[in-house]
Amino acid sequence: MIPVHPEYDPEDPQSDQPERPGPPSKSQLKREMDALQALGERLVGLGAERLAKVDMPDDLRDAVKDAQRFTKHEARRRQLQYIGRLMRNIDPAPIQAALDEFDGISAVAKARMHALERLRERLLEDESVLNEIARRTATADFQHLRQLRRNALKERAENKPPRAFRELFRVLRELEDQADD
Repeated sequence: MIPVHPEYDPEDPQSDQPERPGPPSKSQLKREMDALQALGERLVGLGAERLAKVDMPDDLRDAVKDAQRFTKHEARRRQLQYIGRLMRNIDPAPIQAALDEFDGISAVAKARMHALERLRERLLEDESVLNEIARRTATADFQHLRQLRRNALKERAENKPPRAFRELFRVLRELEDQADD
């Protein structure tokens, strides 16, 4: 016979057996470890410049750099398991947030991109927006920005592919990054 809590009534949906607090199941622990290992794999896939922007302990950074060097499948797999084990001892939320920002998933990254797109559109409509850009960043190459603006307007008028339009966005994003640093 299965032991039942004395206050449990199978007919009454309101009376549940009290939940027993206990350790997480083995399956739950494995899912968490796999998630940490997958996060580590995403770190390994980053370039050196982006990896430098992620705040993490030095031993984890060294392990990620080692994994990037490994070409043999088994060595890489063991190193990824080691990275997952190192990540158990740290809070993965800041690392996940940084990766989401790189991927453009975070709300902050999306808002920043939308603001840059609006700035680009305003620049195409009115050249006096260059003064606003000058106030933000002193290192801007205004001659290059004006040339990109002219080319983007010309491309738009002739229904050509928006090469200068995209280049203008890239330059504005770089200027914004320099202003943030």
